[in-house]
Order: sequence, then structure tokens, then C-alpha cells
Amino acid sequence: MLRPRIIPALLLNNGGLVKTKNFIKPKYVGDPINAVRIFNEKEVDELVFLDISKRRFIDGPNYKLIEDIAGEAFMPFAYGGGISNIKQIKNIFKIGVEKIILNSSVIENPKLISEASEIAGSSSVVVSIDIKRSWRGNLRVYKNSGTKKTKIKLEEYIKNIEKLGAGELLINAIHCDGLMKGYDLNLIKEISSLTSIPLIAIGGAGNLIHLKEAIKAGASGVAAGSFFVFHGTHQAILITYPSFDELEQLINYD
Repeated sequence: MLRPRIIPALLLNNGGLVKTKNFIKPKYVGDPINAVRIFNEKEVDELVFLDISKRRFIDGPNYKLIEDIAGEAFMPFAYGGGISNIKQIKNIFKIGVEKIILNSSVIENPKLISEASEIAGSSSVVVSIDIKRSWRGNLRVYKNSGTKKTKIKLEEYIKNIEKLGAGELLINAIHCDGLMKGYDLNLIKEISSLTSIPLIAIGGAGNLIHLKEAIKAGASGVAAGSFFVFHGTHQAILITYPSFDELEQLINYD
């Protein structure tokens, strides 16, 4: 059996590396280039970068920072944030990014998924969906980094994303983000039952058991931020990654 993908997901804000809780109050945790160098040493298979800077809606992607990351990273990485048109997508692929992550832009313009897939193939196009579970247990899709609730019907939206040619889904549970108390396993089960697209779960990982639970619930891979950035009960900043032996144990998750 292939080892599931365990992916560090790093948030960018005005050029720095940050972490959030429930998508708010970004806390500076270091320099993204330094983080890439550490993950190079740890021989991480894949990285995700999501730019949450407010100015990305005005200025678009920070190409200089993306290029710096591409020049430093030994591993493939995906980038999302401020992508709103096909010209930007072409520029990002030219820089050397292996996958692009689309979110709010495809809520407004779903055809951007198929346009991107035609350029680089569906395997290089990831659609991210930010979801929050209400106190009643209802699931709602949000846009603009979780600041605006939409009226999207989740099942129809996912079916359309698959039809348009997305190669992967990144499901971000806003209500679990940064809490390190575990993934929303019911959410993973529900989404994975709706589509055949590989599902990457993010939001809530605090230990290896959480990763196992998410994979068993139906995730093709798991992404995390705080789990790879914070250490100990006082959450000291220490960028790390599980050992090869620890990751091999994830295969035996019965």
C-alpha cells in the first residue's frame, strides 16, 4: 500500500509565515524560505502554500515570493491565493509551481477550472473549499478566506467541480482550523462519498492519531499547519515533520 500523503500547509501573509485559529488573528511564525529549507532537510514529499494577505485581492499573486519559494524547494508544491484569471495561472506555472489552488475565484467563475485543466492537466488543478459547520451542524461554504458565507449547495458544487476537470479537492474546515483537536471526520466522510476526486483534508490536526483518523474516514491525503509548526503544551514555534518510521505506521491504520 502506498503511504498516504502528509502535507505541510503553510499560510502566507504579507510575505511572512503565519498561523490562524478559525481563520482569524494570523500569528507570525517565521520566514517561509527558512521553513522550506527545513522541510527540504526533512525530505517532505509535498508542500502547500496559501496566501491570505488582504492585498492579494487587489494585487494578485506575489510572483516574487512564489519564485523565491520555487527556487528553494526541493519538493513539488501547490500555491493558492489571489488567483483570478488564466493569465495569472500561466505565470504561476511558468515560475515552476506544480499545482495551483483555486477557491473564491471559481465560485464566481467556475469555468476557470476547465481553462486551467486544459493548460496543465487536471492533476495540476486543485479546488479548495472553505467550510464551516454551524452550531446546528449544518455545513456552509465560505469565500474570501472564510469572511463571506455563500448560498452554495455543497453537493451540487462538488459535482460541478468534478465535471469541470478539477484533479483534487482541498477541504478546509474553518471550525477546526488551528485548534489541533482533530479533523471533522464526518465532513471528510460526507465529502468523500460525493466524489471520486482525491480529497485532501485540512483543519484540526494535532497529532499522528488525527492524521490516521482522517485517512480512515476517506481522505486521500492530509494537510496540516499547526501540527508542523507548534511544539509542546506552550506551543513553542518549532518547524518539524514526522520521521519516516512514524509515517510508515500510518499505513497500518486498522
